[in-house]
Amino acid sequence: MSSSLRLEKITPDNVEAACRLRIRPDQEGLVAPVAWSLAEAYAQPEIAWPRLVYDGEKLVGFVMAFLMVRFDPDDPDDRFRSGLWRLNIAADHQGRGYGRFAVESVCEEIRRRGQSRATVTWVPGERGPERFYLRLGFRPTGEKSGGEVVGELDPPGA
Repeated sequence: MSSSLRLEKITPDNVEAACRLRIRPDQEGLVAPVAWSLAEAYAQPEIAWPRLVYDGEKLVGFVMAFLMVRFDPDDPDDRFRSGLWRLNIAADHQGRGYGRFAVESVCEEIRRRGQSRATVTWVPGERGPERFYLRLGFRPTGEKSGGEVVGELDPPGA
């Protein structure tokens, strides 16, 4: 992994490249395409934090956080959560630490905003990203959200 990793906001100059970013074909039902994520971010700007992942000048991925969301707004005991909403690393750039960098960057943003825990959901199953999230320290909570496993991580420094 390069030391020139950074996150960038989506702009008119990079949105087309962002929408062309492709994951591996076997991952396509596990995470929404970037264009779909950007549409959700546009529709919900108060909770979405979308960013592109660059290594130098090369676009290698997309990450989007959600900030201060209640999973069940009808439940008065449901707490606000912040965490990882989407992670798309380009097919030919996977396995190089870009996903870890993106997740750690989301955790930094969550801490910057005063939160002490990061949440993620994932599609269960052998093709799903569960092993990746468990290696990063996320632990299943026993909850489900839209049929997906809910995991949480206390970010370092929390």
